[in-house]
Amino acid sequence: MNPRAETAPAASAAAPRVHRFTPAERWVHRTTAVLMGVCVVTASFLYVPEFAQLVGRRELVVRVHEWAGLALPVPVLAGLASRAFRADLGRLNRFGPHDRRWLRAALRRDRRRESRPAGKFNAGQKIYAAWIAGATLVMLGTGLLMWFTHLTPIMWRTSATFVHDWLALTIGIVLAGHIGMALGDPEARRGMRTGAVSREWAGREHPLWRG
Repeated sequence: MNPRAETAPAASAAAPRVHRFTPAERWVHRTTAVLMGVCVVTASFLYVPEFAQLVGRRELVVRVHEWAGLALPVPVLAGLASRAFRADLGRLNRFGPHDRRWLRAALRRDRRRESRPAGKFNAGQKIYAAWIAGATLVMLGTGLLMWFTHLTPIMWRTSATFVHDWLALTIGIVLAGHIGMALGDPEARRGMRTGAVSREWAGREHPLWRG
């Protein structure tokens, strides 16, 4: 038996941890992820013919999709009561010189640690957060135009349907990329699940962050 194999898990568990997310922040992320997942799944049953054939009660799927979409901003709005969540929103909203350096390195596929300086959130995470927030608001607005058909002209509803459908497809692709990157980084997932990450990971991936 290899004694090093026996001590490896214990050593990993005993590694210094750095607090990253509060319970409130993790609740916002999980709840938003569930609601977004419901929107994506129900949309696929509504628009993909092969999936639509599997559902007998289309009207129920439409209602679930609509109410999940309406509820999507609620976790973020509730999270504003958390000081830590508001602080992280401020970090996500600030784009500095180190973020531009990170982006240039990412575009060049330069994976050297010194080429990708990052604070608590890197430039890619900041861009994703801004994009998904804007896309969610557009989806909510166009969805409301499609829902309250008697309040708007047909041209508005047609345009809203076009934007809603194509943006939904784009969101699905972006979310798939987001999930793929998360699957490739177990420590980042552990931080979102437990609220803490290893000090070694924090120093490597977010060297400018002082946790």
